[in-house]
Amino acid sequence: MRILVTGHNGYIGTVLVPMLLEAGHTVVGLDVDLFRACTFGQSVPAIPSIQKDIRDVAEDDVQGFDAVIHLAALSNDPLGDLNPRLTYEINWNASVRLATVAKLAGVQRFLFSSSCSTYGASGDDLLTEDAAFNPVTPYGHSKVLVERDLSDLADFSFSPVYLRNATAYGVSPLLRFDLVLNNLVAWAYTTGRVYIKSDGTPWRPIVHVEDIARAFVAMLDAPREKIHDQAFNVGQTSENYRIHELADIVQQTVSGCVIEYAPDAGPDTRCYRVNCDRIQQEVPGFSPQWTAQKGAEQLLDAYQRYGLSLEEFEGPRYKRIDHIKQLIATGTLDESLRRHPADHHENGESFSARGTAHLEGNGIK
Repeated sequence: MRILVTGHNGYIGTVLVPMLLEAGHTVVGLDVDLFRACTFGQSVPAIPSIQKDIRDVAEDDVQGFDAVIHLAALSNDPLGDLNPRLTYEINWNASVRLATVAKLAGVQRFLFSSSCSTYGASGDDLLTEDAAFNPVTPYGHSKVLVERDLSDLADFSFSPVYLRNATAYGVSPLLRFDLVLNNLVAWAYTTGRVYIKSDGTPWRPIVHVEDIARAFVAMLDAPREKIHDQAFNVGQTSENYRIHELADIVQQTVSGCVIEYAPDAGPDTRCYRVNCDRIQQEVPGFSPQWTAQKGAEQLLDAYQRYGLSLEEFEGPRYKRIDHIKQLIATGTLDESLRRHPADHHENGESFSARGTAHLEGNGIK
């Protein structure tokens, strides 16, 4: 297939693109590269790309593709809270517009990177894809709205699929430290403390970034009748943990560290457990490889190899919300999160550079 990946230079995209190429697909990226200074120890895969704000995508940008994998977004809760109006503009309106022009251009399969945060405050129940939504943030609510509106576009010629990813973890060339397991291992390695910012009781389903990428690859090969206009929780049912259970795994992994709760630690309204059986039943090509324990070991190895420091992982290079604030403060971005014209950047393989600000950012999930 010929595939367009939006947000290809983000946390998930830089892991997904090599898998797509290895599977024999032709891949083009679309990204504004806001986080090009945020690489962690690995090179970003070089592919033909369009440098353009996701809000400005036109029908010609999506002509000739068999599928679109849509990752680009203001990604998760703290970054989404920075300016809720922009969160809806980028995550919801621009996503629906992208799907609309993709349908007009004849794209047949549209894979949308949704989130289990759509379930929001859901307590201890184990949730299937049929469970009610209960988002508690603009980020989670924006995903609900996109799923609803993409479903309205679904027909015999246009097949959207909604991949509700569990909370991601694991090493990527665009590493994020605002994801719970990545963050806990980083604290333990750099300070000797597994630092918990809630009371440790909320549930989180977690999934390795490589397994998220595997799910997207598997969806491209899945029979249309199995996935058309369907949602899938992406992860493994066995990989639901309370935050304090993840802290215990980290303590077992990082020698000599202790668990410490923040002085103001309290309950987190985001609490959900998910059942991920549907994707393994309906999409047999999806075969997840990772567990939290293996992931903690991989993260520790990477932090040791690249000499991670506390100042680095808590600073604006790897904390996406702080990186965005820094870009605004220096005038690289304006308040609408569009690049200043003087900061225009084009790599040698770009097809065009007519736009500016895609975001696949972060906040702690």
